[in-house]
Amino acid sequence: MRRHQAPGDGTGWCSVLSRIAESLFWIGRYVERADGTARIVDAARLQMLEQTGQSEETTARVILQVIMGLDPGDGRVDYATVCQRLVFDAEHASAIAGAWRGARENARRARETVSTELWEAINTAWNRWGGFEPDQVTAAQLAWVRERAALVSGIADSTMSHDQAWLFMALGRSLERADMTARLVATGALPNAGPPWSTVLQSCGAQQAYLRTNRGLIRDDRVASFLVLDRQFPRSVLFSLSAAERRLEAIDPATQRLGIPDEARRRLGRIRTSLEYRPVQDVMADLPAQMRRVQAAVTGASDAVARRYFPSGQVTTWVEEYA
Repeated sequence: MRRHQAPGDGTGWCSVLSRIAESLFWIGRYVERADGTARIVDAARLQMLEQTGQSEETTARVILQVIMGLDPGDGRVDYATVCQRLVFDAEHASAIAGAWRGARENARRARETVSTELWEAINTAWNRWGGFEPDQVTAAQLAWVRERAALVSGIADSTMSHDQAWLFMALGRSLERADMTARLVATGALPNAGPPWSTVLQSCGAQQAYLRTNRGLIRDDRVASFLVLDRQFPRSVLFSLSAAERRLEAIDPATQRLGIPDEARRRLGRIRTSLEYRPVQDVMADLPAQMRRVQAAVTGASDAVARRYFPSGQVTTWVEEYA
């Protein structure tokens, strides 16, 4: 009888099947993406309501093209266009509907690994979301998405063993959170185009945490540095990058005496240290470019994780033949 070993370096991560690990990773990313996209759309909604002197079309184009990297097209775009592209499009993974659909499909593939409570929470979220009318989205709908995403994450943390399966899900969540917070911060950093920093702070769910930390004083530079560099706020860019690094280290601890062989950890470590060890004023002076670098690092780390842990067309190897 032979024992099958998936491709890897023998350090233990392959105790979770590659296809299951991939599904869990994307459950974490899609649930967090639904939450993050709801926050970005809510920031746009609040900005348009506050009537800061910027046209609705300009705001919509900034959200779609600059922040989300989507082609807004040549025709007129407005808040309804943002809702259609980022909320109700079930065929696009950047939209809330597409994210819920992706989370549900991956939970179905990993049904034997995720807890019953987690499956029911994700499946219910997808089914109930389908009951919303594809019209102009409301604040209540966006709040529902945020609350549901928090519920799903809480159920995952409290009903799954914190083994490698959970680590892959938590890794996906941390990477997506770093990316989404970077996108929200980038909206506030755009001169004469983005929402006020107070709106960005509220959209990140950081208002109370910030006010407690800064004794009620709201200043643009302090808000930006809090959302990017705070080591204790769980949605800050720095906290999320550090959490993703810890998950990668737990999945595959480095045993070599020299260097870090994990490309994803190297990418995240470089961008984290470039933020953490630079003077705060230097980070703030170049904030839009810094946030673009964060997004590029997260994308590169996600690709590196896929190459290492979710290889397509796995080559079967056989080891340790025994009776």
